[in-house]
This record gives sequence, C-alpha cells and structure tokens, in this order.
Amino acid sequence: MCDTKKYFQIYQDIKNLTPEDTLQLVLEADNKEEQDFYFMIGDFLLQQRQKIAIEGNLF
Repeated sequence: MCDTKKYFQIYQDIKNLTPEDTLQLVLEADNKEEQDFYFMIGDFLLQQRQKIAIEGNLF
C-alpha cells in the first residue's frame, strides 16, 4: 500500500512550480526520461493556467 499523504504532498509541491522552475528542472535533469517527465509536468501546469484564463476571460 502506498503512502497517499506523501504523494499528496508531492502533488501540492508540483502545483506550486513556476514555469521557470520547470525549465530549471528540465535543464538540470540527468537523462532524457527525467527531462520528459518535467516537460509533462510543465505542460500540465500550463494547461491548468490556460483553463483558468479561458474560464475567467482573462486573455
């Protein structure tokens, strides 16, 4: 059984990343798989921000 509280905290930490943070993670990744993972996180966060902007007519 996994520690759901641990992963929830990781989720909370990831949600607070800025685009600059995700870029730094990509640039400092040790391998391609890690880079791809951070790119996916960055894309997800961008999609969430876009969704909020569209819903609030903020563009």
